[in-house]
Amino acid sequence: MDDLSLRTVTVMRYILPLREGGSLPALAEADDDFKYVLKFRGAGHGVKMLISELLGGMIAHRLGLQIPELVFANLDVDFGRTEADEEIQDLLKFSEGLNLGLHFLSGAIAYDSSVKVDPLLASKIVWLDAFITNIDRTFKNTNLLMWHKELWIIDNGASFYFHHSWQNFDAAAKTPFKYIKDHVLLAQATELNEADRFAKEVLTDEFFRKLVNLLPEDWLHWNDADESPNEIREIYYQFLTTRLQNSAIFIKEAQDARG
Repeated sequence: MDDLSLRTVTVMRYILPLREGGSLPALAEADDDFKYVLKFRGAGHGVKMLISELLGGMIAHRLGLQIPELVFANLDVDFGRTEADEEIQDLLKFSEGLNLGLHFLSGAIAYDSSVKVDPLLASKIVWLDAFITNIDRTFKNTNLLMWHKELWIIDNGASFYFHHSWQNFDAAAKTPFKYIKDHVLLAQATELNEADRFAKEVLTDEFFRKLVNLLPEDWLHWNDADESPNEIREIYYQFLTTRLQNSAIFIKEAQDARG
């Protein structure tokens, strides 16, 4: 659990886009013969979406939640030149270099919100999304899968939305996160205090330091920020540690929304 390293694979074959929308994730095959859901740096929110996926996914894993293996996925300069679809060809061209992949869960089905979930599990997932400020795990778009009779988390790219404005970091870390009222598992999250106690045991300062150091250098050169890559890492670290210290703020918001 303390090993925060990610494998790096090279994408060999683009199979198909997975849904319409700004991010255009795709199913692809890599040089290890496994299939991955690829998230591209050339998509709408660029590397910030990849950062959200990586940070959110690794925190979910640390909390003991089921999430497909994350890998760095390298696209070489020639990849996609034979792609017939011009939009996809442009996406691949602008995504040269390091992207992010999630192991493809073949045969998984979307979570049905009428299915009962263990209260502590539901509480941990609600806690996670309030912590990482994930606006996108709702009844409309659960971003949860059932695979081998277990609940799996996917798609954390709509998290850490403070980094799109990139200001008022301390205030952002202390937000109650009002969007938790729309969470698909909120009604079942009856053990939020227990989830909070558990999270504070496993999410240590050392873990957060290792986590932000995992962010690739070339994901941290932003046109809309004056900070260096190390300074950007430090802001994420401060956001994470401050938000954890002030978890009572978003726990109360979630409990009030439940009640």
